[in-house]
Amino acid sequence: MAKEIKIFDTTLRDGEQSPGCSMNLMEKIEMAKQLERLNVDVIEAGFAIASPGDFESVRTIAETVTRPTVASLARAVKEDIDAAWDAVKVAKHPRIHVFLATSPLHMQYKLRMSPDQVIQRVAEMVRYAKNFCDDIEFSAEDATRSEKFFLSEVVETAIANGATTINIPDTVGYTTPEEMYDLMVHLNQTVKGVDNIILSTHCHNDLGMAVGNSLAAIRGGARQVECTVNGIGERAGNAALEEIVMALKTRQDIYDAYTKVDSTQIYRSSKLLTSIIGIRPNPTKPVVGRNAFAHESGVHQHGVMANKATYEIMTPQDIGIPNNEMVLGKHSGRHAFMERLGYLGIELDKKQTDEAFQKFKALADKKKIVTDRDIESIVGRNMVRFDGKYHFKYFAVNSATEVGATATVTLEWDGGKSSRRLACIGEGMVEAAFGAIDQITGMSPELIEYNVQAVTEGIDSQGEVTCRMCINDINVTGSGASTDIIEASMMAYIDGINKLVYEIEKRGADS
Repeated sequence: MAKEIKIFDTTLRDGEQSPGCSMNLMEKIEMAKQLERLNVDVIEAGFAIASPGDFESVRTIAETVTRPTVASLARAVKEDIDAAWDAVKVAKHPRIHVFLATSPLHMQYKLRMSPDQVIQRVAEMVRYAKNFCDDIEFSAEDATRSEKFFLSEVVETAIANGATTINIPDTVGYTTPEEMYDLMVHLNQTVKGVDNIILSTHCHNDLGMAVGNSLAAIRGGARQVECTVNGIGERAGNAALEEIVMALKTRQDIYDAYTKVDSTQIYRSSKLLTSIIGIRPNPTKPVVGRNAFAHESGVHQHGVMANKATYEIMTPQDIGIPNNEMVLGKHSGRHAFMERLGYLGIELDKKQTDEAFQKFKALADKKKIVTDRDIESIVGRNMVRFDGKYHFKYFAVNSATEVGATATVTLEWDGGKSSRRLACIGEGMVEAAFGAIDQITGMSPELIEYNVQAVTEGIDSQGEVTCRMCINDINVTGSGASTDIIEASMMAYIDGINKLVYEIEKRGADS
């Protein structure tokens, strides 16, 4: 009988820790709602003790989602566990996730603890966490570089003191699938009480084997996999949720396992994350990459036209990619728009729907045909729209060879009560426009990345722009989309400016 594999999503904790992937509270909430639509089993919402902002985001997510378990990470110290519980106790299904390193390297140089002290700490802190919550997960950090029989003793200690899930992380992406399989078999054979808990794994991708190691762990007896959307995470990232889910679905004959994830929400989850952090998957990224279902080779095209199974082991529809057969235009009404949202599996509240429909009508006036991808772009930005201080009102640009460019920009704030128009000169139109915005807002962030990508094919395609920028140690990502690249660029830059203003004011209030 096929076994159920629980999907523990750590996009909002481990994924968000990676450089350039930080999210504000509103963005985390929207991502958590999408993870609930995706039907993951556990959402690790953050590391509550890390900062007041982390605590707030964990607690808000715990209040917002209802179906998944909500977990907070905690070191094996009472203060961390107290903070984790205070953050998740409002959840319908709370979990405290305690971790402590078990490898000789970490025990000697990071913890400065003996093996006996580690065993004692695990017993005390798991037992302490159990006073608050029935659902306790224990992770043996750097487990794959730990001594096997010591690891067995640690795991047995955690189980004896109340842990219900035991996670075996490949913290630095060092192990191989063969080793991971053997380690899981070893734990199943040597640990007393292992039959009464769920064995889990959390694999990093430093050597490109995170998904392979996760699947090997399943073959060895793991019943939970910790992963992230698009594989984001520290260093080279984590095991990619979409690859694990589709591998189990496509090769059930090998793994005899399944998840409860709604695979038709995979594409939308990937797109939403991309719109938030501004980091797109590589075009050849499995499952969600732009080329994952593209066939350029003539031999491949001929085979797919004859029978899709010749070169497609899964269909675009399996992961929720729209087939673009139905299009909308400027004469399409609200009913047709709402019907299309339903077909695409997009859920919005009334305010979001009203705003998305207005943006759709504005786009339809600029394009003859509005495709499903256009709609998803509108909705994705609408779901994570940051209603900040400054609002874009007007722009005009002029450019010519050898003389540079001039941009005139008008911004409003205070609900339209205040506004300012300013012109600036630059080497190009984007530089001139950004310079004008800097002068109006009085901010001059460092632009780390500036990316432009077409939403669809054709000269009237929307251009999606993302700007990663920073002031001091505050990093944000702004996004915008328009059929005019200059307009999209300014929208993205203003979005980033607004996030910087929010973060600066928030830090001032916290201090």
